[in-house]
Amino acid sequence: MSKKKIAIIGSGNIGGTIAQLILFKKLGNIILFDIIQGKSQGKALDLLQCSPIEEFNNTIIGSNDYSDIQGSDIVVVTAGITRKPGMNRNDLLLYNGNIIKNIGEKIRKYAPNAFVICITNPLDTMVSLLQHFSQISDKKIVGMAGILDTARFRTFLSLEFHISITQIHAYVLGGHGDTMVPLISSTNIAGQSLNNLIKKGIISRKKIDNIITRTKKGGGEIINFLKKGSAFYAPSSATVQIIESYLEDKKYILPCSAKIRKGEYGIKNKLFFGVPICIGSKGIEQIIEIPLNKQEKIDLQRSVDIIRKNNVESDKIFIKSLSN
Repeated sequence: MSKKKIAIIGSGNIGGTIAQLILFKKLGNIILFDIIQGKSQGKALDLLQCSPIEEFNNTIIGSNDYSDIQGSDIVVVTAGITRKPGMNRNDLLLYNGNIIKNIGEKIRKYAPNAFVICITNPLDTMVSLLQHFSQISDKKIVGMAGILDTARFRTFLSLEFHISITQIHAYVLGGHGDTMVPLISSTNIAGQSLNNLIKKGIISRKKIDNIITRTKKGGGEIINFLKKGSAFYAPSSATVQIIESYLEDKKYILPCSAKIRKGEYGIKNKLFFGVPICIGSKGIEQIIEIPLNKQEKIDLQRSVDIIRKNNVESDKIFIKSLSN
């Protein structure tokens, strides 16, 4: 069986780490693209020299030529400016929108049948823009965000309860930013409802609210520690989980930014939004609707409103201005 071709656009910390995980897991051959001459070539050669040690026979090629992504089965878009201290994800709209426009056009030309994963922030608006310029179908393009946000939420709960992360089940939905919504009503700690644990006084609502706040500011916390750069290990792991589910038809239920098409979660307009989806060999095979309480519905609608506002601004700059 021929090996799958995976193109990674952007060879920074996230792109390089994704490439490493793909090779170590033997998921496919890689084209590592970057606009900076020598950057992707150097990283590709370094990673290729891991093959005798890690015993993989997959290839990785560094490139500065978009035509090398021709026929890719998967395209991962990591390119863009990362947040700096004091910046929020929406500050990145103007910077990264032009980058995404160019990449989308290249995907449409060279890899129109690929499954596309966008990581560039502000995530939900960027994946919408990427679809517009790439013309990838609704079922074959996602934004990686909810997996990361959920992982942060579960990590902080694990630290608080002092139990294995495998015993904590939760979802974080909504936009990738300050309006994300951790679903308290469906969070389960070792078989017990988090709401019940709060009612029993095992943990206070104040502590849970602090964990939610930390989750929402999880990326910023790392940025403040690093001073230069942003998170890349966990985002890379989250991305590779999507790749595995697609290539190996694992049908994982993963929270991702996906195109709402049929009014799921009461969202009337079509837009990309963080929801649990089933990812298999056909791409997005199902959007999973989790029951929400009244407050969660209100919070999700607030998140929708922010994304819609960002999309309007994005359309004015990158789509409507081009048609005038």
